[in-house]
Amino acid sequence: MSFNEIFGHEKQIAILKSVIENNRIPHAYLFYGMPGVGKHTTASHFARALNCRQKGTDACDQCPSCVKAIHGNHPDIITVKADGQFIRIKDIRDIQERMTFKPFGGGRRIILVVDADRMNIEAANALLKTLEEPSPSNNMILLTSRPHMLPMTILSRCQHVRFNPLSVVLVASFLKERMSLDDNSANLLASSSGGSIGRAQEMTKESYIDMRNEMLAELENILANDPVSILSFADNFGKDKSGVMKKLDILKGCYRDVLVFKETEDKRLLINQD
Repeated sequence: MSFNEIFGHEKQIAILKSVIENNRIPHAYLFYGMPGVGKHTTASHFARALNCRQKGTDACDQCPSCVKAIHGNHPDIITVKADGQFIRIKDIRDIQERMTFKPFGGGRRIILVVDADRMNIEAANALLKTLEEPSPSNNMILLTSRPHMLPMTILSRCQHVRFNPLSVVLVASFLKERMSLDDNSANLLASSSGGSIGRAQEMTKESYIDMRNEMLAELENILANDPVSILSFADNFGKDKSGVMKKLDILKGCYRDVLVFKETEDKRLLINQD
């Protein structure tokens, strides 16, 4: 995959290609934006490009370094994730120990900290020491959808790159080109995704359209003055928290459509176009 194959984020990619070309890579980045918007995909490709043997502004996907990165076994591209609820100090100590040695491939060691906001206090303080004393051959990319949960001392020591929600047209194009969805399904899921390709992909696995249609059919059967029918409708949400939240999101989308249409009478602005 080249940078050109990443959907959206042209401005962010142009910035990353520029720092590679000028060989002025900040010691720490903060990639932030909503879940599933493309932060991790872009960060992984950036790490691959930095270590590519062709020394261009993009990964060639063919040299030994790129092949290792594609298969997830590159010794100099390290991913740190939460173990359970938190990223713990042990995880940060492990990467700090690795950073005392030169990168194996002679290029750069890139550490991706996924959901960096899940670091506990001890881990965040340990990471701060690394950010205060950067080494030239090590670079960190912190990924988060909740930058406000990170200490200001960490935020101030990172170069920030914001990933904005993608347009409905762009998400729909992804679904049609990469997942072979028909126009109607792609447009509906894109409208419901909130600008997140990752969320749209999840929806295809969750049979989102079937769930939505079933909920709308039940909603139509509710009698405004019949509290029993309302309670029955609510009871059908089940008790699984994740499932309940997804169904509430569908209702919020419907309610949002009602408000938007009442104010604008413009069907083009609706999530549920059908």
